[in-house]
Amino acid sequence: MAMNQLQNLLHDSLIATGHVENCALIRRNDASVRASSVGFVLTSTEVNAFLDAFKSPSETRERGVKIGEDTFVCYRADKFSIYAKQESKGVILVRTSTLILIATYTQEMYPSVCVEAVEKLADYFREKGK
Repeated sequence: MAMNQLQNLLHDSLIATGHVENCALIRRNDASVRASSVGFVLTSTEVNAFLDAFKSPSETRERGVKIGEDTFVCYRADKFSIYAKQESKGVILVRTSTLILIATYTQEMYPSVCVEAVEKLADYFREKGK
């Protein structure tokens, strides 16, 4: 899929729910951001930290997840999904065989809807073998 196709997919599947603030899709084998919502920029340090977060879920639960200056407290971490929050905002990371999806939400949004949308998109990529 081309970059703009992936961006459209992220927008239609996640942003359009009204419960995802920002999102991105990272290819695991080369740590490249394949697509992201408008204005959501991840540093290579953040991308590599997201990749590492799945390697040791117990450490991730202890350490939390950092995006920019914010450290999110992890309340779920396993080899497929990491959920973390800070006060009334949060981040969801979901891993497929070749990708990592990242989504953030704010206090005006329902975390459960954000999680459901991200997990559903991850299932779509798994069905496609991605």
